[in-house]
Amino acid sequence: MSVLDELSTTTRRCSRRPATGLETPQASLHNAMKPPSPQWTTSSILRTPLQPSRSWTCHECLRRSQKANTRRNGFSTTTNAYSQAGKRAWRERIQIQRLKIPPKHRKVAITAAVLFVLGSAGLAFSERIRHLYVAAERSGRVGVTLAVCVNDYRKTLKRSEEPNYDALLSACHKRCAERTLEAMEKNGSIFIKLGQHLSSLNYLLPNEWCDTFVPLQDKCPVSAFSSVDEMVRYDTGQGLDEYFTDFERRPIGAASLAQVHVARLRETGEKVAVKVQHPSLDEWSKLDLALTSFVFRTLKRFFPEYDLTWLSDEMEHSLPKELDFREEGRNAERAREYFSRVRNSPLVIPEVKWARRRILVMEYITGHRPDDLAFLDSNGIDRDEVSAALARIFNEMIFGPGAPLHCDPHGGNLAVRLNPSKRKPRNFDIILYDHGLYRDIPTKLRRSYAHLWLAVLQMDEPGMRKYAYEVAGIGDDEFPIFASAITGRDFSVVQSNEIASRRNTQEKRNISDALGSGELLEQLVHLLSKVPRVILLILKTNDLTRSLDENLQTREGPVRTFMILARYAARTVYDEQMERIQGSLLWPGNLLGWMVAVGAYAKVAVKLRVYEIYLSARRRMGLRDSVLGEGIV
Repeated sequence: MSVLDELSTTTRRCSRRPATGLETPQASLHNAMKPPSPQWTTSSILRTPLQPSRSWTCHECLRRSQKANTRRNGFSTTTNAYSQAGKRAWRERIQIQRLKIPPKHRKVAITAAVLFVLGSAGLAFSERIRHLYVAAERSGRVGVTLAVCVNDYRKTLKRSEEPNYDALLSACHKRCAERTLEAMEKNGSIFIKLGQHLSSLNYLLPNEWCDTFVPLQDKCPVSAFSSVDEMVRYDTGQGLDEYFTDFERRPIGAASLAQVHVARLRETGEKVAVKVQHPSLDEWSKLDLALTSFVFRTLKRFFPEYDLTWLSDEMEHSLPKELDFREEGRNAERAREYFSRVRNSPLVIPEVKWARRRILVMEYITGHRPDDLAFLDSNGIDRDEVSAALARIFNEMIFGPGAPLHCDPHGGNLAVRLNPSKRKPRNFDIILYDHGLYRDIPTKLRRSYAHLWLAVLQMDEPGMRKYAYEVAGIGDDEFPIFASAITGRDFSVVQSNEIASRRNTQEKRNISDALGSGELLEQLVHLLSKVPRVILLILKTNDLTRSLDENLQTREGPVRTFMILARYAARTVYDEQMERIQGSLLWPGNLLGWMVAVGAYAKVAVKLRVYEIYLSARRRMGLRDSVLGEGIV
């Protein structure tokens, strides 16, 4: 039988219809759903290309199938049979619609659907993808810079026998410092803070590194107002406009961790300073700390004589506290309360209104940097008195019983303002900002440190060695370098009783040359890796206050500041001796101990007082020549 004959037979067999009136509801539904039966003729087949076969089931065939199933299974399958027919009809209709869509359009539709799915997935995971990409970029930048610098140093150190080795090493220092600076600027975040700290370690790092990092002191990031507002809303549930009016979008100051805006409280209208953390710090601080630790541990592996891991350890300990502004608020209030009990203290600490983890609202108090000499001179503020006030404030923090120690007193965290209500020469206030990094000095350590400084000022070398061991576990071999680290002077100056003199150019060159030779630097790095962490912060505070004093360009040099230090150290020793006296002073032993303690303290206090009277007399007579002291205590 030919194909055409077979198709004609099939058409005649399936074209029968049930009699009218015998249709069941299911049959009516079936007939309504199915399309008209095609009229298959030989002529139509010859005129039209062969279509796919359409397995439409007529009513008669369906009824016969129902009867057969009933006889075989014992129950009616009318409903199931008609349901299956409807599903087949629906599938056939979809296939017809597909056949009507041109292939080119189907490809476009499929491509659009795929792009839609991928776009939706990209939107869902874009933030995570971006985070992973930026994290890989930051890590790769640090890793590549570290690898290049290590390789550069290894090649240079192998040329130590060449006659121009010093010049080669200096050039290597400069190249590596510039590479590191570029990586720090691109990564930002806490790398800016690390660079600022490294720029002040003149006693530890070569000048090429410190000088290269100086621009980081003034290169602090500024976060956009929209990101700050979003952060505040995320942390508190309310936007900035719900807390403040007249919130200035442009910050009045920016640091490595935060920036400060001026605003007015909506409730009271009081002018306040609003310190907000850079929003990006939360995202990258943990990664950056891990990268910092990795860098210093890698350097220790390749150059074990230069162990700087104590820097990263200190950052891991202190940075989380600095990033919690609630901790800063507590430190500020504690310091404010402590100095409110100190008589005639010029220190002013802004009152904290309220604090959250990344937001701090303070009383608005402003002034000028302490190294703004033009402002000081034009307003009749004596530089020497400013220097003495700073010395009293920070020695009170170090030696005062129960006093909190501010460990980051650089020029950006201090301000001087004119106070006309005070009489000259103390017609000013010292404003202290940024209370994130504080430490408490244990009583025993504070007293041993006071004994150490008195021994230094009295040129008592056996006493210096004894208390250096009590303070930091320093042995005789490491004592000279430790004495230089504490005083910031060459050990020959410490031995010659000229510690109160100004540092001249020759002394600075001697220290720089000794660090450049590598031997002194290696000893210093080893020493700093051993001392207690709080001693590191005390040394940092000493360095910063010493730098502030030098920038003031005082007439007397460091003589007066060392005498103030001696007075506070002597008071600490006096308190210790008085504590040892048990019972009544009428006992000969107790009376003798009391007289010794009072005499030792009075010797220092009276000498300082006489020296200040002498300076006042010189100031009244207009004598402004430098005064260099030889003996302090």
